[in-house]
Amino acid sequence: MKFASEFRDPALAKALLAEIARTADEIGATKQKPVSIMEICGGHTHSIFRYGLDRLIHDGIEFIHGPGCPVCVLPRARVDECIEIAQKPGVVFCTFGDAMRVPGSTLSLLQAKAAGADVRMVYSPLDALEIARRSPEKEVVFFGLGFETTTPSTALAITQAAREGLTNFTVFCNHITVPEPIKALLDDPHMCLDGFIGPGHVSMVIGIHPYDFIAEDYGKPIVVAGFEPTDLLQSVLMVLRQIARGVARVENQYARVVPEHGNTVSLAAMAEVYEKRPSFEWRGLGEIDASGLRIRDKYRAFDAEEKFGIGYAGVRAVVEEAEGCACGAVMTGRMKPPACPQFGKGCTPEMPLGALMVSSEGACAAYWQYGGARAAE
Repeated sequence: MKFASEFRDPALAKALLAEIARTADEIGATKQKPVSIMEICGGHTHSIFRYGLDRLIHDGIEFIHGPGCPVCVLPRARVDECIEIAQKPGVVFCTFGDAMRVPGSTLSLLQAKAAGADVRMVYSPLDALEIARRSPEKEVVFFGLGFETTTPSTALAITQAAREGLTNFTVFCNHITVPEPIKALLDDPHMCLDGFIGPGHVSMVIGIHPYDFIAEDYGKPIVVAGFEPTDLLQSVLMVLRQIARGVARVENQYARVVPEHGNTVSLAAMAEVYEKRPSFEWRGLGEIDASGLRIRDKYRAFDAEEKFGIGYAGVRAVVEEAEGCACGAVMTGRMKPPACPQFGKGCTPEMPLGALMVSSEGACAAYWQYGGARAAE
């Protein structure tokens, strides 16, 4: 497969695994005292299990699965607010497919659709914009969800709607940013992390310097990584070599895709449309300062929270996790999916109790897809 096979070369993977083992032994990594490396991105979690890297790598390396799945970190209260908007008369609620099955406190968006709400799966905010053009009698709401990877496209949809003078298109903005939850994890005294595999897709937009604080303030190495098996193995080796030398830096393994200073066009679009929220609620992490984005006053007419008086623009309910659901503990690295008492029992892909079993980037979905019944035993 052109442009992919070279990053799946078995001989290169074998050589990297051998060098990882040598460096891990040099550090003194063992099962009793492993080197804990958090892969922040859910896409990396799936690559690790898809290619069996968790089984091939040195016993002294432990992968910790981080909060890098935007669907997974969405609290149940926000899902309930989505459903509340979708159930309003005359509303067409547009969302990415992953969010359709995430359980709220009583329903998912898919169940709300089955009950009569006009919920539609789209592939882009531009799809929602086209629905608004064709249905001027409807209020079309796009569920703006995701990290910095998807944020620019929503921003551009809003500016396009403003240029066209559309009055029936709004965004329910749930865009979030990566650096702030990492800081929250590093400030948690119970988290013992030795290094990070940085997200590749997010870094295509923001570059590598937003992670400088990880190395400078916390003394932890971070390597921005690609998604192929040799990308991830090389990144683990780069983290280990920093630890072995007693240094901490931000390094870019994914330089073929990730520019040092990010994508200037995307960053400009984000700055034009969004500003930081004072705080935003994360599943498993609670409210984190300045970790979410909201639509600037200049584009308030396109803010669904303002139009419908919902979410942070209204009165927010406190919604607890479902009883027995350990999504928060899994997502913050305090528990592996099979340790959740509901994994494979009360929570399966067909009948999910939590978001991590639903999302294509969820850790529980990765364990189930690539471990299946073995993981549940």
